[in-house]
Amino acid sequence: MVKSIIGHTKDLGDNFHIRRVLPALEKRSVGPFVFFDHFGPVPIVTGQELVVRAHPHIGLATITFLYDGIILHRDSLGVEEKIQPNETNWMIAGHGIVHSERSLFDKKYEILEGIQTWVALPKDKEDIEPSFQHLSESEIPVYKENGITLRLLGGNFLNLSSPAIVHSALLYADIHVEKDASQVEWQLPESVEAAIYVSRGSIEVEESAYGVGSMILFEKGSKITFKPQQESRLMLLGGEPLTERHILYWNFVSTSQEKIDQAKVRWEKDEFPKVIHETERIPLPPPIGGAH
Repeated sequence: MVKSIIGHTKDLGDNFHIRRVLPALEKRSVGPFVFFDHFGPVPIVTGQELVVRAHPHIGLATITFLYDGIILHRDSLGVEEKIQPNETNWMIAGHGIVHSERSLFDKKYEILEGIQTWVALPKDKEDIEPSFQHLSESEIPVYKENGITLRLLGGNFLNLSSPAIVHSALLYADIHVEKDASQVEWQLPESVEAAIYVSRGSIEVEESAYGVGSMILFEKGSKITFKPQQESRLMLLGGEPLTERHILYWNFVSTSQEKIDQAKVRWEKDEFPKVIHETERIPLPPPIGGAH
């Protein structure tokens, strides 16, 4: 019997809603993935539907993937990069980075929708130098078979290898499922656990239906099996489970409470590096605050 979790809706402000799936009470992480947000779909009217002011990260990698719309990423490394549908932004925070995210208006897109995930860095990589990598659609390896199109955004799977620079044993993929696609059966390596999130449409797993907002969990070394109920869009994520306890506070992830506390003080004292063209910052939340 497979297990599943359902994302809960959260308002980030200005009526911009997301579905937050990880962390959940039932499952804190899937492989090294400790955070999973599905944002949108929201109609694009002004282009300013998403405005995330400058904010810091430590100890993690953020991965942004878009279905529709355009987002402008700026960070304290001096990077300014637009991300468009079927592309990814991989940002390694390491010992500390600051970035902002803002949607843009483009008449090609009527809605804004995408996925943002966080990968916890291994203990020995938490303090590496920050970095940023953008992968265009043409750089992402693609697997096609029997009505299934899988874009491998990170890691290794189905004899594909993503060019994304990662620091954990993981797999991350966007999957487009046509309505008449065949049933899927993919074997996971013995050390790898995984999950499938339904972004659009619905699928059937072991005779149960799962719609938008559902994340189906697959244990280490098991088979990933599903068949479509309609045309669908899915995210596959997983990897080797974390071996150390990771603490999540706001935008900070670490195996060390001391490093979390130090990051809080650094942000309050405005000691993180600056983001060019950004004058506003998101303040540190009160002690009961969560991730943005």
